[in-house]
Amino acid sequence: MKKNLLYLIVGTAMLFACGSSQSKESEKTANTEPVEETNIEIESTEEIEMVQQPIYRKAETIYTDLIHTQLKVRFDWENSQMPGIATITAKPHFYPSDSLILDAKAMEIKSVKMNGANLVYTYTNDLLKIKLDKTYTRSDKYTVVIDYVAKPEDRKAGGSAAINSDKGLFFINPKGEEKDKMTHLWTQGETEASSVWFPTIDAPNVKTTQEIFMTVKKEYQTLSNGKFMGSKTNADGTKTDHWKQDLPHAPYLFMMAVGDFAVIEDSYTRKDGTKMPVNYFVEKEWAKYAKDIFGETPNMIKFFSDLLKVEYPWDKYHQIVVRDYVSGAMENTGAVIFGEYAYKTKRELLDGTDQSTIAHELFHHWFGDLVTAESWSNLTLNESFANYSQYLWDEHRYGLDEADYQAEQEANGYFQSAQGQGYHELVWWDYKDKEQMFDGHSYNKGGRILHMLRNYLGDEAFFEGISQYLKKNSFKAAEFHQLRLAFEEVSGEDLNWFFNQWYLAKGHPILEVNQTFDATTNTLKVTIDQAQDLEQFPLFQLPIDIAIHDTKGVITHRVWVNQLKNSFDLPVNGVLKGMIFDNQQMLLAKVRETKPTEQWIYQYYNSDRFAPRQAALLNGLKPGNANSEQLILDALNDSFWKIRATAIEKSGTLTGENKVKALQIIKNLSVQDDKSQVRSAAVNYVAANESGLELTKVIESAMEKDQSYMVISAALKGYAKVDPIKAIEAAKKLENENSSKMIAGIANVYGLYGTVDQANFFRKTLMSNKVSGFEQLGTLNSFTLLNSRLGASQLLESVKVYNYLAENGGFYTKMFMARNVQYLLGGMEEKQETLSDELADKEKSKDADFVKKTSEELTNLTTAIEEFRKLLPKEEDEE
Repeated sequence: MKKNLLYLIVGTAMLFACGSSQSKESEKTANTEPVEETNIEIESTEEIEMVQQPIYRKAETIYTDLIHTQLKVRFDWENSQMPGIATITAKPHFYPSDSLILDAKAMEIKSVKMNGANLVYTYTNDLLKIKLDKTYTRSDKYTVVIDYVAKPEDRKAGGSAAINSDKGLFFINPKGEEKDKMTHLWTQGETEASSVWFPTIDAPNVKTTQEIFMTVKKEYQTLSNGKFMGSKTNADGTKTDHWKQDLPHAPYLFMMAVGDFAVIEDSYTRKDGTKMPVNYFVEKEWAKYAKDIFGETPNMIKFFSDLLKVEYPWDKYHQIVVRDYVSGAMENTGAVIFGEYAYKTKRELLDGTDQSTIAHELFHHWFGDLVTAESWSNLTLNESFANYSQYLWDEHRYGLDEADYQAEQEANGYFQSAQGQGYHELVWWDYKDKEQMFDGHSYNKGGRILHMLRNYLGDEAFFEGISQYLKKNSFKAAEFHQLRLAFEEVSGEDLNWFFNQWYLAKGHPILEVNQTFDATTNTLKVTIDQAQDLEQFPLFQLPIDIAIHDTKGVITHRVWVNQLKNSFDLPVNGVLKGMIFDNQQMLLAKVRETKPTEQWIYQYYNSDRFAPRQAALLNGLKPGNANSEQLILDALNDSFWKIRATAIEKSGTLTGENKVKALQIIKNLSVQDDKSQVRSAAVNYVAANESGLELTKVIESAMEKDQSYMVISAALKGYAKVDPIKAIEAAKKLENENSSKMIAGIANVYGLYGTVDQANFFRKTLMSNKVSGFEQLGTLNSFTLLNSRLGASQLLESVKVYNYLAENGGFYTKMFMARNVQYLLGGMEEKQETLSDELADKEKSKDADFVKKTSEELTNLTTAIEEFRKLLPKEEDEE
């Protein structure tokens, strides 16, 4: 993602890069004496090699301490603007100063005053530079009042894969022109977009208290940080709501939301017996599902407060769901925003909840809000802990197997991210753009690293360490060294070896694990080689537990893998039954382990952790081996759902009577299993391995009796393999279900087997609010598949949908829009070439009707290609 030119060109490019990144800081340096320049002439005929200092993305230099920010705002819905009055109390951080420099993006500044008198200011390049009335010292507070208008639509918005717009303030359907979308607004501050809607020092190492007065229509609900202080009715029929937060936090965590929301009240009881409001803001039609979606929140607050030994520190914890959100969710202090994907009915929640995201945003209120990463380079201090909270909650609420399975998914997310976008240090000083920090390193890898540290230190020391880190740095900004020092103080151990390799170096270990049993000495030689590229990645130091299973039981050996090639002779008592590498299941690494099939099979039956059982199921299958086939049959009844689902997938390798047994077990699972994921996998398996009346029974049972939309979708897909026409007829009866998941399932069938008759279903669905989040993306993917089979005139109609989604689609839809368009263009351009060749064919050109029809098709196709190309980013289109 994020060669070699002349040194001069490379040097110049780096200069521009450094210059742009430092311009904000250099412009903010106030009251410095000019430095006399000295010109030195060097005569040389030799080429001078340009040498540059490495890029270092330092934390924002603090010249001014913000103390309190008060905003009085109202909203111009017609023009998507926000007139406001910002009253900012501040003081010099250390050195005396007569200036205040604020970030203020896409604003009209009407006046800047102090004590009623106008102050001199300049406003250029998104910086508001204010000349104060005198020079102030760090003991002096002052207050400025800024009259301004925020104009987010005037901003040339940027963004990233994680946060696809930095417009800051978003008016959604402001004029009420979209009948299926509620008029409302919301803000998104991270990374540095709060300064689009109020003047501030927009940096993560700045903290300020705040209060906001919002004047809105009387029927609207408002939400912001801090306590709700009350509402005043105005003479013009509007009202002014007042929110105030007395505890300081970073400007990127400021938020506002306004709209005709339903507010569902809940609460959390603190240790002192007081109740703290925990409310859920949703569209009115979703009010009856709000507690189904968010109802675990009070339990999460208690769990995390107890675990961290730091009580939840803020005034409240409200959550709101908005439309057209530009990310997944955001931890605004006490007022968390979720995208519309969070809307789920009780039936949809059978197939999966968003509790991991809810836990993630909640945990940020300690890691990110209470203690904030001082720079974007240190972002993992916020995101790794939030990521790891998902493991902690799963472990507490759903058990170790679920936590380990989800941890494996997180690790795979890091591996895929790094492979596709490149490796970098966890604390990344030389990123090109701060938005790059929001990737699989800061989140997924960071969370897995914390899990390794927890396993190394032990639970008591680990949780005491993070508790000390929070207490010492509360309401401050921190860097990763402070985290290390907290763990060192608690454990008494120098942990630089751990932090150097995991925080300051790239990559992960690649381990080749082999074993040889020596019967003469009754020892097992375990060799562990580090196979990662040492020119890019470090030689890791890894404390790893190896469990030896033998006649007398299980003995665990702690070994240190710290060489390129490592060898350990481990004693065996009697008969060796098995060896489990990384018995703690904590290691972030790619492991290639070789051992006999019998050991893999033994491992399945003798491990109580998900990863070893799953690995055994994947590696212990040997064709023609009776024990391997029995392993699959037994795994179909495993206690954990993911193992059962994997066993269903592997049942296709069974033979003879075992295959018959498995099919019967799987048919039972399709009806009786308590997890819809397993029932869905079972229906898919039966559809692929059964036919006739038996298949029809399973499919009809699933469609008529199962409450899970995932299972019904699988049944529809299986039905379509047998009888596409009847499957489409069955799907039509489900089109009005109030479920994004069900609509996406119908779309999948239509995409694979539909005709032009289903095109209007997609157009109507995608240009309304019937699908959102991943389901909207899935429906778009299916529409693209259908469009690849349609004629040019239909494509001209379809392009309107793509244009609409490019502007109004959800976060994931926008992210993958280009891929859908590229897929379509590939087929369209190939067909364009075919039609051109046919028109050039002398024999075919004699047929006037053929020429007329083909020419018309080619004209429409060429127009469609031109319209679809407009949807591609310029650089992709040019390529």
